[in-house]
Amino acid sequence: MIDLKGKTYFITGIANKKSVAYFSAKALIQAGAECIFSAQNDKNKEKVEKLFPENKVFLLDVENKEHLKALKANIDCELDGLLHSIAFANFSEGPKPFHETKLEDYLQACHISSFSLVQIANELKDLLKKDASVVTISISNTLATSYGYLGPIKAMLETSCAYLAKSFSEFSNIRFNSVGAGPLKTSASAGIPNYIENYLYSEELTMRKQNLSTQEVANTVLFLLSPLSSGINASNTIVDAGMSANYFDQGIVKAFSKL
Repeated sequence: MIDLKGKTYFITGIANKKSVAYFSAKALIQAGAECIFSAQNDKNKEKVEKLFPENKVFLLDVENKEHLKALKANIDCELDGLLHSIAFANFSEGPKPFHETKLEDYLQACHISSFSLVQIANELKDLLKKDASVVTISISNTLATSYGYLGPIKAMLETSCAYLAKSFSEFSNIRFNSVGAGPLKTSASAGIPNYIENYLYSEELTMRKQNLSTQEVANTVLFLLSPLSSGINASNTIVDAGMSANYFDQGIVKAFSKL
């Protein structure tokens, strides 16, 4: 059991009961931690308040400069860690080849899904304890995925963790790590073009023939946010039930060879 009594964490990105941030927050609270939450808008804030009625929730739209300026004042206490679970990409026009990505869509997704981690970390650098842990959510394989143009942006997010870890090492032992999660059943993933087909295919690629649960990702987040992971920094932890190491699964190979 991980004991986090007396520790406080800031959690972003809770959309509903299916989200990684929700499962992670529940795991932290069950371990004895106090959690502070942010929400993108008033509607989302009401949802989070219903899910966690005893916890503080405030507005944080990372595209809103005033929200970022108010971030430190809204928290106003020392933090043992931060979970960054924010991502967005505009897939309203359906799937497109990567070379047809619109610049405005790409830049917006870069800001929300990657650079927002840099912004939040900078705003909270004086509130994060000297041995705090910062964790962000990425994907298990950011290379040429079916994740659209969010793939290279998630790769940017992972690299940013290493640069943030190095930058913060100038004045602290604050750690920055990412979790490379395999395909999950979340509301956010439902908006990705062709996701259902890819989700079913990924299950066959896992070594256990069973897809990843969101709780399994949350368990890894819990570990990385805890002092037990003090030796892990500037790293991406893959959590995908062996999928990324099982491209030549014989069941799939044999099925394809019969076509």
